[in-house]
Amino acid sequence: MLTLPYSKYAKVRKMALYLVGENIDKSRGHYQAETGKLIQLMRGIYMDASDDIEAAVLQYAVRISKYLYPRTYLSAASAILLGPTIDGKLFISGPRSQRTRLRNLEIIQNKAPASPSIADAVVNDGISEFNVQVSTIRQRFLEAFRRQSEHSASVDHAMRILMAKRVIEEYGTIEKAADALWAIARQNGWHWEAEQAEQFLKQGIEAKTIKNSTMFNLIVAWHGNPIGTLSHDGFEWRWVPLEGNHLPLIRQTIPGRLPPFISALLPEGWLEKVLKNEDERTLLRTGKRYMSNIVIVDNEDEISKLPVDILETPLKKYSTEGVFTGEYKGPNRGKIEESFERNLAKIYKQSDTPRLSGVQIKAPMYLDKNGVLSPSTGQPFTHILKPAGTGGFEYLPVIEWQSMELGRRIGMIVPDIALIRMPDNMHPALMVERFDIRQSLDDERQIALEDFCSLLDLPAANKYDGTIEQAGRALRAISTEPSKDVLALLNRVLFAWLIADGDMHLKNMAILKITLPGKNTFQSVRMSPLYDAVSTVVFPELKNDLLALKMNGKANRIKRKDFMILATTMGLKASDVDDLINQTATNLRIAVDETALPKGIEYTNAAKAIAVEMLETCKKRLAEFE
Repeated sequence: MLTLPYSKYAKVRKMALYLVGENIDKSRGHYQAETGKLIQLMRGIYMDASDDIEAAVLQYAVRISKYLYPRTYLSAASAILLGPTIDGKLFISGPRSQRTRLRNLEIIQNKAPASPSIADAVVNDGISEFNVQVSTIRQRFLEAFRRQSEHSASVDHAMRILMAKRVIEEYGTIEKAADALWAIARQNGWHWEAEQAEQFLKQGIEAKTIKNSTMFNLIVAWHGNPIGTLSHDGFEWRWVPLEGNHLPLIRQTIPGRLPPFISALLPEGWLEKVLKNEDERTLLRTGKRYMSNIVIVDNEDEISKLPVDILETPLKKYSTEGVFTGEYKGPNRGKIEESFERNLAKIYKQSDTPRLSGVQIKAPMYLDKNGVLSPSTGQPFTHILKPAGTGGFEYLPVIEWQSMELGRRIGMIVPDIALIRMPDNMHPALMVERFDIRQSLDDERQIALEDFCSLLDLPAANKYDGTIEQAGRALRAISTEPSKDVLALLNRVLFAWLIADGDMHLKNMAILKITLPGKNTFQSVRMSPLYDAVSTVVFPELKNDLLALKMNGKANRIKRKDFMILATTMGLKASDVDDLINQTATNLRIAVDETALPKGIEYTNAAKAIAVEMLETCKKRLAEFE
């Protein structure tokens, strides 16, 4: 009898998996999910709400895959392991290439060859034994040499050696084993793969690695603990999790590419120009500290020397009615107009200054116990400073404050923010408190923020390319409260439309992952608080801004019926969405009438005018929405 490859899966207590059409009908599954007894992972798949969902998903990974994709077979590393890899990936081959993510499991399907060589195997996942189809040893050995293939990358050197020895043992000699491989390869046009496999049979088992002098290794730490190594060989990236680290935080989804979670941390726009770095290699080798409590260094000894980001002084202690009352000791402008950006850029020349993503000018800051706000170089990174822009965006901080305040007033979760009086007659800046760090020295939580670009395996350059429907599917598959979070996502889209926020792209939405030390799964994966929400159409260059991500194929003239259609696509109850729309619209009407710029700051007439225009825009959107 064959069992799952890792004892931690096999020893998990028996849990309930419900598959529509097999052991539960559609109506009963939907009813029990609505009453909270079951959790719907995706259409047709349910689990007991009281179970350890992450552990159960891995335990039943093969059964779930067979249910979702009956015309596929296990391939690459999963054909060897008869289950997911240690980092939660299940490799299959079938009619098309696609990937499905369910909590900490990724089912990665590539297109099967025209004439696959497959065999039957037996898996026991604790429910029962069942048959699955897998690549034969000869085919999976060839799969290990496919070019630019994530399936190939899943087969490590030790697996290749074991397969090579097994094939040689079966056919008696290296030459006969090679002939057997070529027989499959010719049927499928895998000539290059057969050549590489034959070469490995003849030389690879005893081959010694010749190191490329351009290769380097970086240590990635999370909350001060190393979790893996990131290496570059002069051609491509390779991510290797530390042995024993099973948290699905960093995933290399495309062989050779930088993992999307790491890519999402890298500077964009203004900061990228300031750093004058041409590629990812230089960016990662010249920075050390990033958002989401990530540190990337050359030497493990450096980790303990870097400041730990913990919020010891909350902003509310030094703010009154939306205005910062502490002491600002950040970059200033001086006598020359352009020198503020130069002074801000100077702090980034030091490698231990935290790096920030996003196009907008911003700086990492530290608020100490005495209320002094200063750059985070050599200090904890607790707050983000967003200074006024130029070229028509001088009042961006003011409008962002007002947008975020509207979100708070209608009941959305919003981090603490405040406007700051800036020196040298500069326009006010916005100060935002980080919500992805621990809140005190006693806080043991380990927190990570992952934006939707990373969640959908898209580079930052493609942040406008996705759709709300895609975001909803990805969120439902990974959230620990899927129905609530998908509803929150829909509310985020509704809010963006009603305040005329045309920049709600995939990097301006995220999930917040939380676990505790020693755990191998995230206890909480939820939609993050609201951030980077701003009414864009009030700025001269963005008068015709549309919704950044399409819904129902539309980016403009959005009505209530569009959200009801979206609700159906996202698997939400129409009544829940109808109630949400009514509540959000009602609360926003009240909030628009009650919201005003905070007192204690001198605003120009132009700033006051654009703030009024923003509120009038919201009223117009609300009136036209129905």
